[in-house]
Amino acid sequence: MQIIVQNSEIFIILACVFGFFMAWGVGANDVANAMGTSVGSKAITIKQAIIIAVIFEFLGAWLAGGEVTATIRGGMLDPVLLADNPQLLVYGMLSALLAAAIWLMIASARGWPVSTTHSIVGAIVGFGAVGLGMEAVAWAKVGQIASSWLISPLLAGTIGFVLFKSVHHLIFENKDPFAAAKRYVPGYIFLVGFIVAMVTLTKGLKHIGLDLSFGQSLLLSILIGIIIMALGVVMERRIKYVQNASDHFGYANVERVFGVLMIFTACAMAFAHGSNDVANAVGPLAAVISVVRSEGVIDSAALVPWWVLVLGGGGIVVGLVTFGHKVIATVGTGITELTPSRGFAATLAAATTVVLASGTGLPISTTHTLVGAVLGVGLARGMAALNLRVIGTIVMSWLITLPAGAGLAILFFFMFKGMFG
Repeated sequence: MQIIVQNSEIFIILACVFGFFMAWGVGANDVANAMGTSVGSKAITIKQAIIIAVIFEFLGAWLAGGEVTATIRGGMLDPVLLADNPQLLVYGMLSALLAAAIWLMIASARGWPVSTTHSIVGAIVGFGAVGLGMEAVAWAKVGQIASSWLISPLLAGTIGFVLFKSVHHLIFENKDPFAAAKRYVPGYIFLVGFIVAMVTLTKGLKHIGLDLSFGQSLLLSILIGIIIMALGVVMERRIKYVQNASDHFGYANVERVFGVLMIFTACAMAFAHGSNDVANAVGPLAAVISVVRSEGVIDSAALVPWWVLVLGGGGIVVGLVTFGHKVIATVGTGITELTPSRGFAATLAAATTVVLASGTGLPISTTHTLVGAVLGVGLARGMAALNLRVIGTIVMSWLITLPAGAGLAILFFFMFKGMFG
């Protein structure tokens, strides 16, 4: 208690710096995932992707990211064991933020799309097991998270495969693909609006007073889907058929119609991602601020101050602008060659998986989901369409994430304990 009172300002400053660094890592790595399919399919340029992400990620983080963050993140640690030594929670959360941020920086520099959720969870498990004892960690929860490594890419990959096959059958195999695209794409636009509205409403808006039931979320999402579909139809009508000697079947014109769709998916994914994943950076930061301000009282849920969300949103934006292009390249072009129609199938499959996971309470990673969806779309064109070397590297980086976060957090935990304890 005495340690917290004496060093309260230092702890809050360190928490803000490390929280910003962690948010920077989320921006550099995770946001690039959300934008990768849009840039890789050439539906939007990297400059447009950054502008879309800056606006919608920040709005998502600020408007929809402030849920009451569980101080001991996701029930990973037993708060009873920390009641007598609240300073251990402060050291632990600081070390978790710093460890996860450093791992994300290393992964982003190498262009590896890793999970920010797993980075921070690994770090918290690491300091909990060593600093508090093995019994302090909810190992069943850790096992559940590990199982999601397999479940989320498989589910998203399957949905991506089916979606792309449906696009191929309904549009590309039609006698007049361009007319078929104009006929069926509004339905896909509705799906995008509906699915991403469901992602946001079921996962992200409780803390701003919009605590909707599943039925209410469903009705509102259908309405949002219809509005977005109407907007898409207006934009679609402006696309005129362009004759091209080298394009006998008019597929390039079909891809231009899907290009309109990818603008919607890019904006929607950025908003949904900002609202969901800012918690990885601000959750531990809110925990430190809560313990310091209450002079050592550990509350199981700490309200996130508005300025912390702005700090998190700002960090995400800076991360994307400075380092995001490397992971965008891996997701957008490294795994398989993407066109707007393939990119659309992958993004919608990822968003659908997030909705299904929210409904069933499965802890999944946006990263694993999106990579799985891109793999599914690639597989729809045969194994030869996939770059197996890149896929092997990605899977390796996933396996390293939890132990890397845990190892670094243990190191920093003892460093902080030595400095202040």
